[in-house]
Amino acid sequence: MNIYCLVREMKLSNKNNIIAIMGARSGSKGIPGKNLKSMNGKSLISYSIEAGKLSKYITKVVVGTDDKKIAKICNKLGADVVMLPIELTTDTSPMEPMLKYVLETYEKNQKINVDIVVYFQLTDFFKKPEWIDECIECLLNNNEIDSCFIGCEEHKNYWKKQGKRYIKLTNASYTPRQQRKPIFREDTGLGTATRADNIRNGKRLGKNTILLEKKYPFFDIHDELDFAILEFVARNYPNIAKDYYKDYKKNNL
Repeated sequence: MNIYCLVREMKLSNKNNIIAIMGARSGSKGIPGKNLKSMNGKSLISYSIEAGKLSKYITKVVVGTDDKKIAKICNKLGADVVMLPIELTTDTSPMEPMLKYVLETYEKNQKINVDIVVYFQLTDFFKKPEWIDECIECLLNNNEIDSCFIGCEEHKNYWKKQGKRYIKLTNASYTPRQQRKPIFREDTGLGTATRADNIRNGKRLGKNTILLEKKYPFFDIHDELDFAILEFVARNYPNIAKDYYKDYKKNNL
């Protein structure tokens, strides 16, 4: 029996229905054709689909899209596809209605009830399957937890503009970084496990939410420069862009 059959058997034995959902609309002003753009020989969307398939718990990766070409490629990569209505694919469309539509359509088509939804943002890069599974395990091991996401430890100060003034949001003093208490940036796109009822109610996170405190180099792709920098890092710095996927398969099977 090969390694992919073993992964499949582990998932089928799981009593919970756990799926990953991500959106991949056709329009992108920052990077035209972003979802299918090749990064080091692989389409951008393939990285997120692969991370979901390598989870010990996710039984299916589901992509919401309005593009038939994206749908066809996602199917070839082993993902299910839900075609989205146009009102959910505009530049200003919030993510929550899309997640709700995809979840409910998938449940109707498959005649199942999903227990946990894992949210991916395909432009949030270097998803680690082991971290994704940690988020899921937080919910599996504690029924009182509604959601769990990955948070990056930071030591910066943050400000916001209020009227004509600028107001400091953090309380940290200007001491050396090592002496400051960390704050945590919300990176739900790297992996967020949430009870399916939250998605059905139009929310990404529930009331009782925890985060996994992690340190990592974060790469978010919004324009061509972001893409070029990330492609360069992934190709030339294997110590940063480590192939966690192979290590994870080897260590968990």
